[in-house]
Amino acid sequence: MTDQDRTTQAANAAQDALNTAAGGFQSAARETAERMQQGAGAFTGAAERMSNAGNQAFRETVERSLSTLGQLNDVSKKNLEAVVQSVTAATKGAESIGSQAMTYGRSSLEQGAEAARALTAARSVQEAVELQTNYARTALEGYLNELNRMSETVANSVKESLAPINERATAAMETLQSNR
Repeated sequence: MTDQDRTTQAANAAQDALNTAAGGFQSAARETAERMQQGAGAFTGAAERMSNAGNQAFRETVERSLSTLGQLNDVSKKNLEAVVQSVTAATKGAESIGSQAMTYGRSSLEQGAEAARALTAARSVQEAVELQTNYARTALEGYLNELNRMSETVANSVKESLAPINERATAAMETLQSNR
């Protein structure tokens, strides 16, 4: 074989090796590209799942927050209603006490005026002392009776005015205990 044939053969072998290498490189490049596309697809799918899960969690959190705000609004409304009921009961109690005080004051004044007229009509010092003693005893008994009556009115008024607030406090405690 001649040098030229050998050179041609070597050139052909080199060309075949180059073609084979280029084919292998192209094949590897295609496989790499396919795997990258598969990886990108898997990453995109995972990213979409994560995004959907994040969106769902956000939606659920917002819905729970809105529900909690609605419940808080209901509780606040009921608390305000309880305060209004309490103030109304306290106002009625104060009116009752004021009315009782006015009635007692008027009655006491009338009894005092009547006692003063009786004293001026007394015929002796002993009769005046007896009238004054009877008036003092009657006035003190009337005062003590009125004081007891007003104490009962105050106690009832406080009880009635605190009842709505106690109900709300009890409801709040029950809610706290049930959420444990």
